[in-house]
Amino acid sequence: MADSESSGAPNRRPIATRRWSVFQRLARWLADCGVTPNAISCSSIVFAAGAAAAFVGASYAETPAMRASAMLTAAVMIQLRLVANLLDGLVAVEGGKATPTGDLYNEVPDRIADTLILVGAGFAPVSNPWLGAAAAITAMFVAYVRAIGASLGVGQVFAGPMAKQHRMAVTTIATVASALPIAYSQHFLPAALAVIALGSLVTAWRRLRIIATRLREAMAS
Repeated sequence: MADSESSGAPNRRPIATRRWSVFQRLARWLADCGVTPNAISCSSIVFAAGAAAAFVGASYAETPAMRASAMLTAAVMIQLRLVANLLDGLVAVEGGKATPTGDLYNEVPDRIADTLILVGAGFAPVSNPWLGAAAAITAMFVAYVRAIGASLGVGQVFAGPMAKQHRMAVTTIATVASALPIAYSQHFLPAALAVIALGSLVTAWRRLRIIATRLREAMAS
């Protein structure tokens, strides 16, 4: 099924906004229109590509207003990516449109979207491509560790502090702050990417510890 990260099942990410009536109504409308959860999952790549393009475009902006507009566009695209991640699960589970290939469509577009956004952020004005690459690589490792837990039969571990929703929240806040005419705004995005990279390493370490504990408990029982 799509978005195995976002239902009440143990192997799905707990997302509070799933209970918001606006998203539930939107999911029902999409399901009634025949939109598949897999198509919604793929749309997250489109939004992530839009964010990456906006980041790069901001570097070529000729005026501060154009640059700010591009950065705010990137922030909106990041949030639309998250909305797509939420809706695919709602349509799949609550809408009864889960498919045999849903788990693939849930995972692969997510990894592509993360990479597009974080690498793209590295090419934003006064950002750092190396920090963008580091954030993308460590984010991929976090997802890999979560998958290890599932493959070993101890369930997926969604512990933070830098899970997907946290990475995107940090990126969005820094992107919006970078668009504002405030002091040190040029430092927000590079700092955010560094925080994501370091926080992802901490997250991977925490998840590995939890997985190891579960494996020991399973062997002892």
